[in-house]
Amino acid sequence: MSRDRILTTHVGSLPRPADLFELLIAEDAGDDYDAAELIETAHRAVGEIVRKQSEAGVDIVSDGELSKSSYTHYVKHRLNGVGSGERGGGGGGGGGGPKDMREHPDAAPQGGRGTGRDLLTPVVCDAPVSYGDTGPLERDIDNLRAALAENGTGEAFINAASPATLAHFVRDAHYHNEETFLADLAEAMRTEYEAIVDAGLLVQIDAPDLAMVRHMSYQELTDDEFIRIAERNVEALNHATANIPPDSMRMHICWGNYPGPHTHDIAVGKIIPVIMQARPQAVLFEAANPAHAHEYEDWGLARIADDKILVPGVIDTTTNLVEHPRLIAQRIGQFAEIVGRERVIAGTDCGFGTVAGRDVVAHSVVWKKLSNLAAGARLASQELWS
Repeated sequence: MSRDRILTTHVGSLPRPADLFELLIAEDAGDDYDAAELIETAHRAVGEIVRKQSEAGVDIVSDGELSKSSYTHYVKHRLNGVGSGERGGGGGGGGGGPKDMREHPDAAPQGGRGTGRDLLTPVVCDAPVSYGDTGPLERDIDNLRAALAENGTGEAFINAASPATLAHFVRDAHYHNEETFLADLAEAMRTEYEAIVDAGLLVQIDAPDLAMVRHMSYQELTDDEFIRIAERNVEALNHATANIPPDSMRMHICWGNYPGPHTHDIAVGKIIPVIMQARPQAVLFEAANPAHAHEYEDWGLARIADDKILVPGVIDTTTNLVEHPRLIAQRIGQFAEIVGRERVIAGTDCGFGTVAGRDVVAHSVVWKKLSNLAAGARLASQELWS
């Protein structure tokens, strides 16, 4: 909680160094690569990324998800029953792409690396799911803890995908039953969630399944029908986290971290009641981009549980425009008026490295945005504690 000033954090993923990126792509594709070099490069990169976060003024830091090719694809190196599919064979995520991009195909990235997913092999479930190799998870934990000790940094978190987000992005070629697939994913991911918390870190559960998949996998449903699916997804998440105290968890929701029109995003006011049912205490959400910046009004009208901490995104993660600290302070103040200054932490709309190879925001701009985030939080703190 922001007890004596507004704290700062971000959603998790940060730009990957070029040498690490090349190793991750080779690992994902199953090409020849030096596994020991990947482990050492990731360890070194995490130390550097934690240092840079601290220097930028970020209070609650992460490992930047640097060891992962994406926030979902990484599970094929950890879960039994999940592996690489054939390129062109699909990998979950709903056919046809987001509804807004289908209506505005000329808005798709031209040239460059596109969405980043075109560099990755699809992820497919072809056998019963369970947690398998804990080695990569243990290395992530060790790397972050070592970086925290080296940099004298305090609170930190590690990201992990929600069960329903994995059900969306991992193509089911085994269960052919969404409910059973989701249940087994929830049971498997329990291992990862609990291990992160047992190591003294916060676990951030990334749950775009509560918003983004509305205009992806469930385009033909009504909002009410989607809400029932979102409630089911929260039940699975709550089952997977039943042994974890709520104040050791954060949950991130978003409508898709891509620079599209976002003309079919479900309104946050419709999903806040579902979000409130989830066990994680802190809720991170988009509040800076033009499709959702107005929705502080919806949060103001909503019934927000007394124990929830709001972490609004006060900087956009899909544009190289750098938000002025004054604007950031204004956005923080909007949410402080709703739940009180102690229950607001300043965050980002989404990650800056959601998928390896998708560098929408220039690396130097990322760090300028984060330093302005800290500056805006200082301005807001001066006003809110004066």
